[in-house]
Amino acid sequence: MVENDKIIEYYIPGTDGELSNSITQSWTEQAIECYSINCDCSKCSLRNGNYSFKCQMPRVIDELINIIGKPNINAA
Repeated sequence: MVENDKIIEYYIPGTDGELSNSITQSWTEQAIECYSINCDCSKCSLRNGNYSFKCQMPRVIDELINIIGKPNINAA
């Protein structure tokens, strides 16, 4: 991927697309933030980090909603 004339490489974990069970057991602060901004990466607090992986949070959000329901944002 090329962004702002820089080549960005993403690390894609070798998990065959499976999410870890531990990441879909509860709403973390980061998951709540992602849900609150409708998974808009341009608004994410981690956006400026130079992470070498493709964000999986939208998939995590979908799983969390399916497994435990939507977060109570007012309580966060």
